Amino acid sequence: MLERIEQLRKELTLYNHKYYVEASPVVSDYEYDQLLRELQELEAAHPECYDPTSPTLRVGSDLTNDFVSVAHRFPMLSLSNTYSLEELKDFVEKVEREEGPTEFVCELKFDGTAISLTYEHGRLLRAVTRGDGVRGDDVTANVRTIRSVPLVLQGEGWPDYFEMRGEVIMPHTSFARLNTEREEIGESPFANPRNAAAGTIKLQNSQEVAHRGLDCFLYYVVGDGLPHQSHWDNLQAAKGWGFKISDRMQRCHSWEEIENFITRTDKDRENLPYDTDGAVVKVNDYVAQRRLGSTAKAPRWAVAYKFKAEQALTKLLSVDFQVGRTGAVTPVANLSPVQLAGTVVKRASLHNADQIALLDVRIGDMVYVEKGGEIIPKITGVELSERGEECRPLEYITHCPVCGTELVRMEGDAKHFCPNQEGCRPQIVGRIIHFISRKAMNIEGIGEETVELLYDSGLIHNVADLYDLQPTMIATLPRMGVKSAENIMRELAASREVSFERVLFALGIRFVGETTAKYLAHHFGSLDAIMNASEAELAEADEVGEKIAASIRAYFEDEENRSIIERLRKVGLQFVEAEKERLSESLAGLSFVISGSFERHSRDELKALIELHGGKNLAAVSGATNYLLAGDKIGPAKLQKATKLGVQIISESDFEAMIGSVEPSVSMDVGTEHKKENEKIAIQGELF
Repeated sequence: MLERIEQLRKELTLYNHKYYVEASPVVSDYEYDQLLRELQELEAAHPECYDPTSPTLRVGSDLTNDFVSVAHRFPMLSLSNTYSLEELKDFVEKVEREEGPTEFVCELKFDGTAISLTYEHGRLLRAVTRGDGVRGDDVTANVRTIRSVPLVLQGEGWPDYFEMRGEVIMPHTSFARLNTEREEIGESPFANPRNAAAGTIKLQNSQEVAHRGLDCFLYYVVGDGLPHQSHWDNLQAAKGWGFKISDRMQRCHSWEEIENFITRTDKDRENLPYDTDGAVVKVNDYVAQRRLGSTAKAPRWAVAYKFKAEQALTKLLSVDFQVGRTGAVTPVANLSPVQLAGTVVKRASLHNADQIALLDVRIGDMVYVEKGGEIIPKITGVELSERGEECRPLEYITHCPVCGTELVRMEGDAKHFCPNQEGCRPQIVGRIIHFISRKAMNIEGIGEETVELLYDSGLIHNVADLYDLQPTMIATLPRMGVKSAENIMRELAASREVSFERVLFALGIRFVGETTAKYLAHHFGSLDAIMNASEAELAEADEVGEKIAASIRAYFEDEENRSIIERLRKVGLQFVEAEKERLSESLAGLSFVISGSFERHSRDELKALIELHGGKNLAAVSGATNYLLAGDKIGPAKLQKATKLGVQIISESDFEAMIGSVEPSVSMDVGTEHKKENEKIAIQGELF
């Protein structure tokens, strides 16, 4: 029995790490909860096996080394889960045996990542992840980008210091857009909106967080001096303070009302614009909550009832292998049509060769299909009891299904790729479609069908060929005409004025998305500078690591790509970043490196201000650096190098004084200033 207990502890610890640290769960919530339940029962039966580090005695941790760790003033416990209405009824009856007739509050269980927002004097002070329940990561800069989170409270009656607990989520529309963008640049899509939300809130770049479109629902008020003595009344008050509180809540006074709420919620959730995976039942009265108390892991006055993921069982008929514009090959299952979540499902994703091997899925199998915020549904399992002798193993293809080229799989890549960039139709057509898309060159009048028509007619073979088109060539094509030809020529002419950063994005370099292209453009200033930069120099730009730098170098070392670029240069595309109108020349001739986090500005805002006042941003400290603009949590390597080179270190206030936005700060030793700030942060972390 001890062996089974140890095995369960090891498995659950691994699953905790995958879920909370890597945001990449390897088992379903149901499987995890069943294993946890088994371990709880075994430990109760064998108290001699007690271990204070057991997964049953702690909340899973999502701490990383990338953010400041902050102590929760009030422990941030998780909820006990159940998938059984009978167990939920037992919870209700147990509460009423102890407390008498009880009012409960039933709420949606949002499928995202937990967050705690601290407000002081009516302003957002800090946003912290759940972490291990005792300490979490300070993600304030990222949460500030979520527009549903109030930075300053409205109304009246809020305590001077309190916390709002809630869930950061990614709506379905944001999720679909994000995964489309990731697939366009050759990145693996997120498995579900929950993973996407968890990954996004831990990004280092708050501008990218803002771009991804997170949302936040708040569902619990914590603190001293709250205006009301019940959970429901305080949430209604919080709604008046500007918080996003779900309107899908209900006060219930009997088991029948609770059961009806759950039944209705389970039925309605497929129509919601975000994911929910259950319902939460809480005791409403705070005095009763305090009497009921908590275990080391969860409160005794609340429980989460989790819906089983909606599944459908259907037959796998065949598998198609699709090739994207980057050459990535994606297996897609063709299914017997089946009703799922209000739609008829005929196709489902199998992701990659590893997923197929993990599932051991075979042609002819009866497979389980789930749909939850996905772009297309996914196969999650096989019903082995219905596997017949005719079901044959699925062999992953070795050659491109379109051009026949042998596929390759680079180390660290989940997908196989077709390397025939110049001769594989879906890659060529895909690159041209990407080039003309709205966020790239925005050439209206040429849609996907027109690109395919132009390619199949032999008029274009790459993006540069677009600018060799003549009206007579277009007008004679099927479904086209003189007017269509004139519109296309006008749009092509207008595209010559598209900004350099969008031209760079339009080239379709693998891993260079819209945001990365913007950083590259700002950092290097011209396409020639990027083309001539080494991998090490490329990696100095924001958001460009070794992987992206290697991809950029490989792109520009390809002779075909360089030939296309020269043709685009000759037709007048923008290959140099346009000069921005300056507010002043107060920083002219000065170079800055920015490190750390700041109270009044994001790093991107500071970089923009430097440029608007005539200064230059550098990625790394060197002899050419005039100032290191240092905030909290400054990079130690940059600080050490600046000190060694004699680079002047300035604060946010010093910088504001340089551009004339505030009065100069009181002069003090910079090293002492940062030491005091760090001590202040450390003290706050211990207290709160």
